Amino acid sequence: MASNLLDDKIKDQVKEFFGELDKPVKIVFFGSNQQNCDYCSETLALLSEIAELSELISIEDYDLEENQDVANQYKIDKLPMTVIAGMNEDEIIDYGIRLSGIPAGHEFTTLINDLVMVSKQDSGLSPAIREKLSKLENSVNLQVFVTPTCPYCPQAVILAHQMAMESKFVTGEMVEAMEFAELSNRFNVSGVPHTIINSGAGEVVGAVPESRLMGEIEKALSLN
Repeated sequence: MASNLLDDKIKDQVKEFFGELDKPVKIVFFGSNQQNCDYCSETLALLSEIAELSELISIEDYDLEENQDVANQYKIDKLPMTVIAGMNEDEIIDYGIRLSGIPAGHEFTTLINDLVMVSKQDSGLSPAIREKLSKLENSVNLQVFVTPTCPYCPQAVILAHQMAMESKFVTGEMVEAMEFAELSNRFNVSGVPHTIINSGAGEVVGAVPESRLMGEIEKALSLN
């Protein structure tokens, strides 16, 4: 594949970050040849270029219509959607880390951070937050609405992904607000980052510390 999205300088920087990679990582990408998916081919090209920068990163790409069974397995409801998963020998470990839309602009940082975190298989969260997450008994879906030009958005997305990495009950999803405008409107997203907890049971506007997000999760769960 012609590498035309990343220049050599960025590739060198990414390779430097990838020096921290430990265990294999699997990128699972979902797109469509039939639906009007503006960023599917561009997102896949970007992910493929990144995967070429380390032997520890591999990629699988699926067409939603042709691979409906796999899409159902990962609960794919938007396109393009990228899953960053771990590997245990030949088994794919789905931590619930999702990127809906193209991880461009500042969200490129999120993507690289996700790959390193999953490769290390360590969320990096504080012991106090790890303990609270270990006591979860109900599902938590964190949807973090972002735009590529928002410098504070990666912090919010990475935190949601750290929590997904830490707990099997948590799913953390980056949602590119302009690509999924209908969803943004449904949750009255006017500024980013904006984190929606369990389809509106709770919300956090802005990039906040892990303790604040955990508090809002607990509050949202207590209202159910």
